[in-house]
Amino acid sequence: MKFVVIGADAAGMSAASRAKRTQPEMDITVLEKTMDVSYSA
Repeated sequence: MKFVVIGADAAGMSAASRAKRTQPEMDITVLEKTMDVSYSA
């Protein structure tokens, strides 16, 4: 399964990390238009 997250703010990274924890085989891509990425999720 593939999962695309648009926006690497805290909510986007939280969604990506939760998806990866619940389904480790999932292919996750995060798209962000700026250079700012939240690492606090």
